[in-house]
Amino acid sequence: MTEGLVGYLRFLSAHRRFLVFGFTLAFFSSFGQTFFISLFGEKIRATFDLTHGSFGLCYSLATLASGFTIIWLGKKLDDVDLRVFSVLLCAGLAAACLGMSVAPVVAALAVAIYLLRLTGQGLLSHTAMTSMARYFHEQRGKAMSVAGLGFPAGEAVLPIAAVLVMTQIGWRQTWLAIAVAVGLLVIPLVIWLLRGHHVRHAEHVETLARAERDAASGDSTAQARTQWSRRQVLRDLRFYLLLPAVMAPGFIVTGVFFHQVHLVETKGWELTWFAGCFAVYAATQLPSGLIAGPLVDRFGATRLLPVFLLPMTLSLVVLAMSSHVMAAPLFMALAGITGGIGSPIVGSMWAEVYGVRHLGAIRAMVTAIMVFGTAGSPVGMGWLIDAGVTMEAISWMCCAYTVIATVVAWVALRR
Repeated sequence: MTEGLVGYLRFLSAHRRFLVFGFTLAFFSSFGQTFFISLFGEKIRATFDLTHGSFGLCYSLATLASGFTIIWLGKKLDDVDLRVFSVLLCAGLAAACLGMSVAPVVAALAVAIYLLRLTGQGLLSHTAMTSMARYFHEQRGKAMSVAGLGFPAGEAVLPIAAVLVMTQIGWRQTWLAIAVAVGLLVIPLVIWLLRGHHVRHAEHVETLARAERDAASGDSTAQARTQWSRRQVLRDLRFYLLLPAVMAPGFIVTGVFFHQVHLVETKGWELTWFAGCFAVYAATQLPSGLIAGPLVDRFGATRLLPVFLLPMTLSLVVLAMSSHVMAAPLFMALAGITGGIGSPIVGSMWAEVYGVRHLGAIRAMVTAIMVFGTAGSPVGMGWLIDAGVTMEAISWMCCAYTVIATVVAWVALRR
């Protein structure tokens, strides 16, 4: 245990700036996530005279549009200098926040939400994880674990801060303050953290070139054999068999969280109690993510992928079988474990299976598919609820989904 901790600390010290860069992008991607934007939902609906349904439709359409854009724009990470790409993303995020603060009509609001979802939820998280997977090889799992801590850190800190600021200056001014903070603080920080990145990138390019030379001379290595293009991936059956497992956490958690008011009403819980349990969700992600990183480096992500949904499956069993008040934090804790171990396992898995040369294009496609999934789960669960299906039954359905997805992923990785 001590040796593992010392190894982690040495790794952090040796690569601290680049790891903080990944953490920073993951942290500030929160501004485009559903849990953050939904904090302003009531104020937005009142300002623009929107119903729950009309605001949900606006949000879903903006999310779907961002997903289609990510497929094209996320691929640029393979070709554009990381420093330029990251600064442009942060500038786009600042523009989106500014748009939220000044939007005069619903159409302008929809554009601002589209930009938030594109830059925040989509491209910032995509850039953070792809960069860690691309530039770390032997310690890829650790790198993705450290950078992935930005997600639960944002979930734990930013909602509370936003609510406090909103009560003091109003919802529009809060978005304006965020835009100023991103422009004046985040962009300079990203530029500083990526100083000297050209050296790291040159070493990465030389590593790939050496592998290709070895392959051409007959000394084919795993690195040379697995540099798949996005077109090749789309023709690979394994990709489609892996997708259900990869999509499961985001699809299920988004749907349950979106319908949390209905959930707590049917369970007889207090909404404030369930909302407070989000801290448990964030807290369990932190240690589980750190533990998963070294395991990925030791055993490989492809070996661990078939088991990463087990905590999520157990969380759904708890939700389906119990209405006890302590079922809420237990559900959050188990779901948080899957969320924590998912970043290093899933992120590293794509690099292990398909290589890193076209990783930006591949992960952009996966990110877009996951965005589509998170856009569809609130609607799908909403239809089931309207049809009289109970949350317990929905939980069992999701539980069955995770089990089937796990078996299918196991079969895919044995091919």
